[in-house]
Amino acid sequence: MSEVTLIAEPGRAGGSRPSGRIRVEGRIPAVVYGHGIQPLSVSINRRELRAALHTDAGNNALIDLHVGSERHLTIVKDLQRHPVRNEVVHVDFLVVNRDEVVTVDTPIVLQGDAKQVAQASGTVDQQLFSLTVHAKPGDIPNEIVIDISGLTIGDSVRVSDLPLPAGVTTSVDPDETVVVAQVSRATIEAEQLEEEAAAAAEGEEAPETEGVEAATEAAKDEATEQAGGADDTTP
Repeated sequence: MSEVTLIAEPGRAGGSRPSGRIRVEGRIPAVVYGHGIQPLSVSINRRELRAALHTDAGNNALIDLHVGSERHLTIVKDLQRHPVRNEVVHVDFLVVNRDEVVTVDTPIVLQGDAKQVAQASGTVDQQLFSLTVHAKPGDIPNEIVIDISGLTIGDSVRVSDLPLPAGVTTSVDPDETVVVAQVSRATIEAEQLEEEAAAAAEGEEAPETEGVEAATEAAKDEATEQAGGADDTTP
């Protein structure tokens, strides 16, 4: 687990206007709370926060947060983003203890090339992109990797199949599907079109066949009648 140092400026005034001025200055409003401390209103340099969250651990990085003369071991509990620009507008830092289990969301990453699925015109559909895990701060995995190279059509990976590191647990339903290999929608639609075309072709041929059979039967009947008439005139 990556651990980075970040300096927070204390004494931030509350309210939307002061927060707006802070953002203009290139800083982000934040709050620090947890482990019995009074919530602290602080601000963080935007570039420094971006660098802290772009380590291998991503948003789960352990942050040694310096607030004035105090230091707090924290993780980012929540990032609020602008609905249009998607930039961070507020951060919640949760104070943690190295020996205490915390709950975080860890990203799930697919690795490998499912060649057999591709050869069967299928797709690998990822249905769960992060997993809520419980672990001590130092045991939190950066990501959970799934090797999909051996998948075939019909295979699936469930939560119970995930390779969780030692000391890491989850309370997510073990039967919840994470990844499934299946025939692609395009392939299914193509097969349906082929079936419909074949059925339509059979439908067009059927009346012609029935007509030929009817004409044949009529010809047979007529021949029979003519043969019968000929017998009647024989001396």
